[in-house]
Amino acid sequence: MRREPTARQARLATELRRLREAADLNARQAAELLGVSPAQITHIESGLAGVSEKRLHLLAANYACTDAELIEALATMATDRTRGWWEEYRGSLPTAFLDLAELEHHATFLHEVQFLFIPGPLQTEDYARAVYAYRVPELPAEELELRVEHRMRRKVILEGPDPTPYEAVIHEAALRIMVSDRATSRAQLAGILDASDADHVTVRVIPFSLEGFAGAASAMTYAGGPLPQLDTVVRDAPHGAAFVDAEAQLSAFRTLFRKVEAVSLDPDRSRDFIHKLAQEL
Repeated sequence: MRREPTARQARLATELRRLREAADLNARQAAELLGVSPAQITHIESGLAGVSEKRLHLLAANYACTDAELIEALATMATDRTRGWWEEYRGSLPTAFLDLAELEHHATFLHEVQFLFIPGPLQTEDYARAVYAYRVPELPAEELELRVEHRMRRKVILEGPDPTPYEAVIHEAALRIMVSDRATSRAQLAGILDASDADHVTVRVIPFSLEGFAGAASAMTYAGGPLPQLDTVVRDAPHGAAFVDAEAQLSAFRTLFRKVEAVSLDPDRSRDFIHKLAQEL
């Protein structure tokens, strides 16, 4: 039994519950088909217990699921034993930090929209430190540095040997707000320009001058899964990150990203815009 399932383990559990519900079976009926106790089904569907590939295929058969691609994607999730770099921070940082890093690691692509802060994977060390230092109550120095270190290590999705396709849409407000001093802001803008040189990184800007833009509430991180139905959206919540995976909501966020992307400057004009801002500092 797991004490605290990761977001990825919880997502697998959620998908198995959805398959059962689509078959119009309750936990007791599913347990009878599998020859286990209802408690075992409950533990699997809460992420507190793992499930073998063989048992997952048996569940899918009992639930009359014929989507072979989905079944194989879930089997991959069930048998994944990756212990990524983020595990070094377990017990030292909130679980949400680890879940986000794990999500980014497995994502097939990442789309991000930000209005007030530079997206995490694009932040410089000094910028990240200034953001975390502003927290109330103030973080102890050691804990602050752990957060900064973790944020810098997330850059592996952009700079590692197997980078993830990444597109960020950033509002001019986030580019102009000086979370620290001018030198930090200039270095941050330069860092964005450097990152956007890579073929797998696209940066777009939404300028203040854009008319008719009412999408300031659409900040998100959209992580692609092996299949669209296994995508995940991460949004900021009062007490940490909120992971969204309901199909209707995913569809809405896909549309929202396309709308925000459509009104932003193209990558070349965005680079020129950021370069001009840096010159103004």
